[in-house]
Amino acid sequence: MQSDRSPSNSPDAIPGRAIPRRAVLAGGGAGALLAAAGLPARAEPRGFRLRVAPATAQLVPAPHPATAVWAFNGSVPGPEIRVRQGERLRIAVENALAEATTVHWHGMRVPNAMDGVPDLTQRPIGPGETFVYEFDALDAGTFWYHPHQRGSEQVDRGLSGALIVEEAEPPAVDRDVTWVLDDWRLLADASISPDFDNMHDAAMMGRIGNSVTVNGVVPESFAVRAGERIRLRLINAANARIFGLEFEGHAPRIVAIDGQPVEPHAPAGGRVVLGPAMRADLVIDMTGAPGARFRVIDSFYQRGAYRLLELAYGDAPLRERVPEAELRLPPNPLAEPDVAAAERHSVAFAGGGMAGMMGGGMMGRGPMGGMMGGMMGRGMQHAGIWTINGVAATGHVMAPMLTLAEGRSHVLAMTNDSAFHHPIHLHGHSFRVLSRNGVPTRRREWQDTVLMNPRERVDIALVADNPGDWMFHCHILEHQAAGMMGVIRVAPGTTRT
Repeated sequence: MQSDRSPSNSPDAIPGRAIPRRAVLAGGGAGALLAAAGLPARAEPRGFRLRVAPATAQLVPAPHPATAVWAFNGSVPGPEIRVRQGERLRIAVENALAEATTVHWHGMRVPNAMDGVPDLTQRPIGPGETFVYEFDALDAGTFWYHPHQRGSEQVDRGLSGALIVEEAEPPAVDRDVTWVLDDWRLLADASISPDFDNMHDAAMMGRIGNSVTVNGVVPESFAVRAGERIRLRLINAANARIFGLEFEGHAPRIVAIDGQPVEPHAPAGGRVVLGPAMRADLVIDMTGAPGARFRVIDSFYQRGAYRLLELAYGDAPLRERVPEAELRLPPNPLAEPDVAAAERHSVAFAGGGMAGMMGGGMMGRGPMGGMMGGMMGRGMQHAGIWTINGVAATGHVMAPMLTLAEGRSHVLAMTNDSAFHHPIHLHGHSFRVLSRNGVPTRRREWQDTVLMNPRERVDIALVADNPGDWMFHCHILEHQAAGMMGVIRVAPGTTRT
């Protein structure tokens, strides 16, 4: 379950070479972003190759059979890409599927043409085609990658992976570990349920699975040693499941959210809550005794708490006691919004159905659990279930809902007028979370995806410093597919609302 930096689990490296002219032109703004961030340019990009193709994965233990999936480089999740802050990445994505795809670099502040949104920022990568993405790692932190072409199905079939950008001087920990959290809706034969166009999912909580994996397997335990300090990078790659992790007998400290450093603090109520697409970096000191076992419990849903895995202590301690110094991460080069002078905009999220059923029971960890929701009609082409400012998207290309003046500060006053949670993601930018229901947040966290509770108002602030048309959507992917998406344009000139 811990990230493995060995070559066998890394994306295939490719040497520096000429890339297609269209990719060169599309990536032309990356150098300017790097210079603006005060990071040195790299003469030669780090090259990687990702092949998107059908594969099989042993998602659930034997005697269940392997599951047919779609995978990057044959693995679920895809290989971890790990680079240092300030490095330039060149990633060749080969599509061996029978349908088009793209790759979005979630949370990375990339040039618009490298953002991986079909038709909005690039032509989709057709079957048999290769597209080269090239961009700079402006921010250190925990990020991830996934498709946006028919994302609600392609992601749920297994197409996601971690993208880790290390600090120039990584903090002192004994292990740096990544857990990619995901869930799957599996049938009795361990195959993925094909009901991707389920009306129930689209109108309510999204596609909640009945089997939860950590790094592509249903885990029993995670080996630790007494006295060990671990940096645990959590990535929620699920379509719709919200995780709320409790570490029994331990006191994790959150040191980053969505890749951006935050003042180290204990999670509210002792539970680390991650909506779909969100990430958190924890520092966990292993204070248990040799031979002890402690549960990690996912308790977000009231009637569906279950044991994710156990922290299993080895017999030999690593050291007498854990380190005493608090671990703090250096800030990333983000432009600080001037809230007092900011342009203000109102955004309302609405729609959905059957609100009285929200919070229904979950299925646990095994593939034999009951199917959430069942089949309540088919056809994900039912635009209008969800809206942003009264408009339901029917694809990725649409008139901008907002045009933000480039270089200016902006506040988005967002209201969730529905009975469901929505993790709201803005591409190409990070933003400060200023307040919830009018109450200022304690740490004004930098995030790129903010989980909005039902009927909640959240104010966020950003500097619109990355030009282009940017996707803005709910990251419950069934909600996005059913209308909860808009386009925010960052361009010179006067703001339009």
